Amino acid sequence: MSTQYTEGRGVTMHEVRSVSPALAAYTQNTIVNDLWKRPDLSPRDRSIITVAALVARAQTIGMTHYFNLALDQGVTPGELSEILAHLAFYSGWSSAFFAVDILKDVYNARGIGPDQIPEEPVELLPVDEVGEAARSAAVQQNFGEISEGLLEYTRNVVFKDLWLRPGLTPRDRSLVTVVALVATLQSQQVAYHLNRAIDNGLTKQDISEVLTHVAFYSGWPSVFSAMPVVKEVLASRHLISVA
Repeated sequence: MSTQYTEGRGVTMHEVRSVSPALAAYTQNTIVNDLWKRPDLSPRDRSIITVAALVARAQTIGMTHYFNLALDQGVTPGELSEILAHLAFYSGWSSAFFAVDILKDVYNARGIGPDQIPEEPVELLPVDEVGEAARSAAVQQNFGEISEGLLEYTRNVVFKDLWLRPGLTPRDRSLVTVVALVATLQSQQVAYHLNRAIDNGLTKQDISEVLTHVAFYSGWPSVFSAMPVVKEVLASRHLISVA
């Protein structure tokens, strides 16, 4: 985080300090000098986590800085574009459009053009037919009589299209999804997607540090609301011991 950390879209650290010296001190000492330097996640992962939390919560004030930081730390323009498309489904179209308005200016300022962003249509990754059939059947049994339209879009658009787009690795899609769910207090959805994230390569150490990082960008209550679900998933996968 730089001194002018919102780069024209928000407040400077000088302004923060003039209003709340404590907030400025925590920002510099705890977030900049400590959190972002913890070794258990790469700077690239921390950028993806932060961007996902901001977009999911439609918190535009820090987006310019963190989009630029993500690009500096190895997240590609195509990956940022895919994160927005993915989060439209998990936090709503308006949240994604808020981010589009800011990311377009970042792309323009950095000379990033259409040649660096995946064109449509893309060739999808192969579907896990057995796993998807089981997932679809379970959802159909539970909710088929409630909203067939929702289940149709979930099956055909979300899991047979969005999740198979090659612009993000399955691990990164899972990372973005789990962060969005935790950041927006969607704890009931965390178990399925956390299990999927583990299947896609997220480790127990990754998950532990993701929760630590997200707490600063979505607040302690959002993370502690998800903790019982996370604990249950980790225990069921024998990744932690429960007395």
